[in-house]
Amino acid sequence: MSKKNKMPSQRQLRAGELVRHALVDVLAREDLRDPDLKDVSLTITEVRCAPDLRHARIFCIPLGGKDLDTVIKAMNRCAPFLRGRLGREIDMKFTPQLAFRADNSFDQAGHISDLLHRPDVARDLANDHSSEDEG
Repeated sequence: MSKKNKMPSQRQLRAGELVRHALVDVLAREDLRDPDLKDVSLTITEVRCAPDLRHARIFCIPLGGKDLDTVIKAMNRCAPFLRGRLGREIDMKFTPQLAFRADNSFDQAGHISDLLHRPDVARDLANDHSSEDEG
């Protein structure tokens, strides 16, 4: 199995959740000075930590998905400040470097839902279920 397709370890998953919860708390308390983040509500959906726990990719999306690229760039500008605040919140040997990424999973889920509700796909799915009932 290649290194890219390797599943995260239990340690990475725990660290990711720890960082995610702490980051949510920090963002709820802190007032970020960046004008692109003024009055923006952010949803942090996932944090993926590197195997050495020194880097974390934070997947997030602004509420409503508006100005996604602008918000992600602004969050990456604020990353050093957030890392400093995060270091006070979590008990880890190293506070990870933060890299914010847009979370496209909602778009992908919507696309799959649209595909499944297309008339030709719905017809094929209905045919599959009726043949299973006959057998």
